[in-house]
Amino acid sequence: MREAHTVERRVGMEYYVSDVDGVGGRLRVDVDDFRVRELERFDAEPLSSDPGAYGHLVLRVTLRGWDTNDFAARLSDALGISRERVSWAGTKDKRAVTTQLFTVRDADPERLPEVRDAEIEVLGRAGRDLGFGDLAGNAFEIRVREPDRPENADAITAQLRTFAGGDGEGGNEGGPIAVPNYFGQQRFGSMRPVTHEVGLRVVRGEWRGAVLAYVGNPAETEPDDTRDARAFVDEQASRDDPDWRAALRRMPGRLRYERSMLHRLADEGAETPDDFKRALEAVPSNLQRLFVNAAQSYAFNRILSERLRRGLPFDRPVEGDVVCFADRDAPDELVAPDADRLQRVTGRRVEVVAKHCERGRAFVTAPLVGTETELGEREPGEIECDVLADLGLDPSDFALPGNFESTGTRRAILLRTDLTVGRDPLAFSFALPSGSYATAVMREYLKAGPLDL
Repeated sequence: MREAHTVERRVGMEYYVSDVDGVGGRLRVDVDDFRVRELERFDAEPLSSDPGAYGHLVLRVTLRGWDTNDFAARLSDALGISRERVSWAGTKDKRAVTTQLFTVRDADPERLPEVRDAEIEVLGRAGRDLGFGDLAGNAFEIRVREPDRPENADAITAQLRTFAGGDGEGGNEGGPIAVPNYFGQQRFGSMRPVTHEVGLRVVRGEWRGAVLAYVGNPAETEPDDTRDARAFVDEQASRDDPDWRAALRRMPGRLRYERSMLHRLADEGAETPDDFKRALEAVPSNLQRLFVNAAQSYAFNRILSERLRRGLPFDRPVEGDVVCFADRDAPDELVAPDADRLQRVTGRRVEVVAKHCERGRAFVTAPLVGTETELGEREPGEIECDVLADLGLDPSDFALPGNFESTGTRRAILLRTDLTVGRDPLAFSFALPSGSYATAVMREYLKAGPLDL
């Protein structure tokens, strides 16, 4: 087992499961190098259906180099409607060619605009908008440019097949590979991984520390003016009479969330923990939830890394594990878990459940801790409790105000997929369930820093 990149260890990803040197090279040199296609779980009625009953226009859109939120804003502006009337199931990478569904409420298909680098296909109508549950997963086609050691892909694939519970043999037809189902660097911030630090302080009730972790706390990877502004925030925070308005003037205009928090501190005061909580609530509700989600994700990554360190299996349970069962409605090309169907594994059931895991019918899980999270027992439960204790967290801590509250869930610890490796150029094709990260697979092959993934 090989130690992970320094930046990855900061967000709980402490190991690779393959020991072989990476193939090297670069990803996303061109947007065409990274292609993502949604595996859809959403049915559209014919376009001729009654708009009164089916008021949402369903679109399949292929984007080149578009941020999902930016495209939604461009589409709504062109239609002269509120951005809130545009919905989608999953946010995609900007540096990619992506194909995904959108719904637009009360839109006229005849008025759809032509948008640069976007192909818009009208599929029909629906009676509701899209939500996260409508995304089964994503299929990826990823090209590696200028690899240093392309021949190492075979040895890495063999080790990942062994991790999946196979024998590691058979080339492209040798069975599925598997990797730890880590939350990728994007979850925490690629250039400045701090969202989990903010979230940990939120969960501990350290509202002032949460704001400063986000607004201050400069990173070496940031532009000079951003680092200077964050350093000034930290300097003001250390004074008895901080000048938050001066800090606001220093903060670059592009950092609108930081500016929103500073605006609230400058306008409404910063004397009590509640003042800082209100400052944190100045950002959109989805970002408030993201802070807590990132703290949960960091703890999850830590639990997986400790399980790896102790040598516990990922492809089958040990006594005390909690498993979930397969999603019966997932597309054929996906091996997908259903975290709503959980079962604790007792001594008499270990071997039976292990056979279900071997056949892709069940998955060992770890907690995304929240107020209603069910923790494991015996050694798996010990790992979970030790990580939470080290982070100063308890499930009851997630009974938080407003958008910060989380009931928690459990998540599969193994990410299994059928993967094909192309040789000239070196390219990888695979599909993953929603919520899992392509970088969790590609990091094993490249052994590169997060910014190169």
